[in-house]
Amino acid sequence: MELNERILHYLNNVDTVDTLKLASEFNEDHQKIVGAVKSIEALDMVKSDAVKSTKWELTEEGQLVAEKGSHEAILFRCIPENGIAQADLMKTVPNAKVGFSKAMSSGWICIDKSGGAPLVKRKVDNIQDTVQDHLNEIKKGIDNLQDNIRNDYKKRKLLQEITVKSFILSKGPQFATTIKKLETDLTSEMLQTGSWKQLQFKPYNFDALGQPPECGHLHPLLKVRSEFREIFLEMGFSEMPTNMYVESSFWNFDALFQPQQHPARDAHDTFFVSSPATTTDFPMDYLERVKKVHSEGGYGSQGYRYDWKIEEAQKNLLRTHTTAVSARMLYKLAQQTEFTPQKYFSIDKVFRNETLDATHLAEFHQVEGVVAGRGLGLADLISVLDAFFKRLGFDKLQFKPAYNPYTEPSMEIFAYHTGLGKWIEIGNSGVFRPEMLLPMGLPEDVNVIAWGLSLERPTMIKYGLNNIRDLVGPKVDLQMVQANPICRLDK
Repeated sequence: MELNERILHYLNNVDTVDTLKLASEFNEDHQKIVGAVKSIEALDMVKSDAVKSTKWELTEEGQLVAEKGSHEAILFRCIPENGIAQADLMKTVPNAKVGFSKAMSSGWICIDKSGGAPLVKRKVDNIQDTVQDHLNEIKKGIDNLQDNIRNDYKKRKLLQEITVKSFILSKGPQFATTIKKLETDLTSEMLQTGSWKQLQFKPYNFDALGQPPECGHLHPLLKVRSEFREIFLEMGFSEMPTNMYVESSFWNFDALFQPQQHPARDAHDTFFVSSPATTTDFPMDYLERVKKVHSEGGYGSQGYRYDWKIEEAQKNLLRTHTTAVSARMLYKLAQQTEFTPQKYFSIDKVFRNETLDATHLAEFHQVEGVVAGRGLGLADLISVLDAFFKRLGFDKLQFKPAYNPYTEPSMEIFAYHTGLGKWIEIGNSGVFRPEMLLPMGLPEDVNVIAWGLSLERPTMIKYGLNNIRDLVGPKVDLQMVQANPICRLDK
């Protein structure tokens, strides 16, 4: 017979019953009884009223005392007839401090100081271990202790008071000794045969919550991107529009004073677009100044001294860096009647014809910061980088000289990562060259400092990933995306 039916049969012979008594009668766990009661209560077959009761139980220490004796009794039994040095007794007997105190107050032992070193001796020949006796009675369910004695055992952590929750059961409006299964659906067959008239249906629970809909989860890259963006905005930067994935070679390379024979402009390093393959939408006066500084020099530079071809500048490609966007924004800034200092940032995709491996992808995200102002130099760049990377949680920075076609001086940025315990390269930086800025029309005393880093590398460090293909691509574990917390870079 099912447990819930056994409960109904038992209740059929009595008016009320406590679930604790049922658990004892049926030799079942009380929680199992309560679960069965809830199921038949939902059918209105029984009614239940919650009640609370308290009882005293032995603690873990109390169980040991009930089994082996109280601390004072154990200490008494460890004292030989001729006595024992107090220091030796306290070292050899467990819980000696409590046992000694209780044995002394009970008059079982005494201290003999007549011979020099104090000796602990028995004061009586035999003892009655009432503590052990009391605890064994409680263990059997007999509780005749006075309140002061019970409270003393509670202070000694031998007893604990337990609150027990149970239910008083009585018959409900639909009481029966057998459970009739309620129908959950009204079918067309029931309507045709009329059988629905004799059936009982389970009532609808309009307060029940529906199935929660599947919701989307932010990818770790988006979480870290959001944190980077917040840092830039807190530092007073404005976000550049980066919605043009296809750029011309002019803005991607030539405007940045990158020569046309540079290896990065080869098809092995850059994705060129086949349709449309070229563009002619350029500010022609600016294009002529760029052509001149490349082929003949100018603004104090001798240039690269080669035959600059507009056909190379017209080629369309997938941008290899967001610095192409920075070049457009600086040119737009140069067209203002009066120059005003600006701080720009961008975080978006760039594309390079890389061999795929654990640390390289053909498309990734670049984080770039640009500051344009009068009289800016290397010291200003280091100061801004220090403020920026401190917000990312990197307090220790080192800089290594580097070469970039469009910055001079240029520096690679290294930071000490406390989690990894080593110095890691986290970005590149520099001061834009006059050959890049002056053809745009910016004043001669205006300098531009800039830095950039990838978004994927700090994300991999943040989430403990060693392979970039675990972060981007078809092998990404969706559970990793769902389970990872909101990004909070250490500040």
